[in-house]
Amino acid sequence: MFFDPLYLAVMGLGALLSFGASWLTKRRFKKYSQMPTRSGMTGADIARSILRDKGIFDVEVEPVAGTLSDHYDPRSKTLRLSEPVFGGRSMAAFGVAAHEVGHAIQHAEGYLPLRFRSAWVPVASTGGNISLFVIIAAAVMGGVTTTWGAGLAWIGVALFATTTLFTLVTLPVEFDASRRALACLDGRYVSEEEADGARKVLGAAAMTYVAAFAASLMTLIYWAMRLGLLGGRSNN
Repeated sequence: MFFDPLYLAVMGLGALLSFGASWLTKRRFKKYSQMPTRSGMTGADIARSILRDKGIFDVEVEPVAGTLSDHYDPRSKTLRLSEPVFGGRSMAAFGVAAHEVGHAIQHAEGYLPLRFRSAWVPVASTGGNISLFVIIAAAVMGGVTTTWGAGLAWIGVALFATTTLFTLVTLPVEFDASRRALACLDGRYVSEEEADGARKVLGAAAMTYVAAFAASLMTLIYWAMRLGLLGGRSNN
């Protein structure tokens, strides 16, 4: 089944979208990392300042190895910034640091999509790990053309759909964090020009999540068609 031209087209398009979004993010991050801000504050300084502004005093800010490895851990309430962001004094560093603080603010306010995404992580992880095995078994059994194949087809597609749902819920979480970040930066910590640089970095980063959702959705639709659940297409 993996030599199906449609399968190869879906996988190829998904990879192309992911590569393009990743390339754009790295390109913009590199560009705006070379543009210093007037305040001279570091990404860590900005993160701690915004947290104080929002009355959040139980979140730690610490460095983490790598580039674009920044993330907020709600379990330990730790905001981890990559080395170029933690000590950086650039538009890119400001934007990424503020974005991660956006997640900390979401957590503090009980933002529902973030709560759902956090709770859904183990479900999506389990579904993603075993879905392909169930889908292959369903295809071997004939998909919807047999009773067992049809049952396994529905189970396999439902399991894969847990990962697609995760990528979908990630979109409002990430876009909202960027919106919060820019609102916190604009007018107080950065000039209009500096805010525009941060906005472009965050806009490119957001496209990586859009690409992930698009790739997952295309794959989900492909499997549903391949097994005969959509469009009458089967593995025969």
